[in-house]
Amino acid sequence: MTHFVLVAGAWLGGWAWDEVAAELRAAGDDAHPLTLSGLAEKRSLPAGQQTHVQDIVDEVERLGLQDVVLVGHSYSGVPVGQAAERLGDRLRRVVYVDANVPSDGESFLSGWPSDHVRRSIDDHDGFWPPLGADDYAGQGLTDEQIARIVSEGTPHPGATLTEPAVLKGSPGDVPATYVKCLLDGDAPPPAVAELLKGELWQLVELNTGHWPMFSQPRELAGVLRESVASR
Repeated sequence: MTHFVLVAGAWLGGWAWDEVAAELRAAGDDAHPLTLSGLAEKRSLPAGQQTHVQDIVDEVERLGLQDVVLVGHSYSGVPVGQAAERLGDRLRRVVYVDANVPSDGESFLSGWPSDHVRRSIDDHDGFWPPLGADDYAGQGLTDEQIARIVSEGTPHPGATLTEPAVLKGSPGDVPATYVKCLLDGDAPPPAVAELLKGELWQLVELNTGHWPMFSQPRELAGVLRESVASR
């Protein structure tokens, strides 16, 4: 049995994986949606970048999991990639779902035009406020799905976005699948494209938007299972 630990991106909690988790369990695998500190039902907890890394490591160790696939969506690729390095032989693979990938000494906000995010964090007492409904247009989501994301999303702790990643090696040292969601751009970011040149990484494309756990949960669950089927 493969144990999938599912970590959603900014503003989201473990609830975002409800449908994907159900698909994985129905196929005989184990799914552990994880809410990071400072979000959803854990919104009262203080959080920085390393808090989120430790959240993931602690969950795997608390449950005593082996043969683990860490799944990081969007922002959560940054803490997931760091946690992967710390899990040792418990880890089987990482799946980055349209995600950012960590680089030692760099934050989530490094390397892209993010001054508006920093200003927003400063203007909202250290939190990045959730997007509005209009920001989810053109991403393959139904009105009902958008309404749920908007209503259940919570402000994201800004320190997790501005503090640097801590890595001893490279994400390319760990077996990984990168899932590119084509409605959010038809090519992976340059850093990911470079990692995909390595022998341990593979690319999978989904014809949907940036939130496939809502727009294509069955297809995403299939990608997760296939990522480890022959490895």
